[in-house]
Amino acid sequence: MSLTHFDEKGRARMVDISGKDDTGRYAVAEGWIIMKDSTLKLVLDRQIAKGDVLETARLAGIMAAKKTDDLIPLCHSILISGVEVNLTPEPERSSIKITAKVSTTGKTGVEMDALTAVSVCALTVYDMVKSVDKEIVITDISLMEKSGGKSGHYLKNNGVS
Repeated sequence: MSLTHFDEKGRARMVDISGKDDTGRYAVAEGWIIMKDSTLKLVLDRQIAKGDVLETARLAGIMAAKKTDDLIPLCHSILISGVEVNLTPEPERSSIKITAKVSTTGKTGVEMDALTAVSVCALTVYDMVKSVDKEIVITDISLMEKSGGKSGHYLKNNGVS
């Protein structure tokens, strides 16, 4: 089975995964949003005019994971079994750590879905606090772990296990 997004003439195509086995799969992605101390305090005290930043962003991340195939060209539609998005304030870094875990049983992985969840979650935080902080930084969005399929288990900084 050829796993390329281009045919022999260089034309884009969606990879045919029909020959792959269904397996349990999950992926964990994370990212950071850095802001002023005063902005983080407003977020934690639920004093942002647009509403509860953390819960709105969590919901946006979950919704985004479910829409990944609408956003990424040639990405397969996946029946997602579960999405968990956590936002962990880290006052000592004046930041919020965003973690998304996505799971499914299927023919292809959910790495893009987890990464999309983190990205949209971070963008939602940005949108909700941009009126009080123009120096917000979204950074270090990356795949931390994945499991399932022929490639097996991956853990960032530890390689394949």
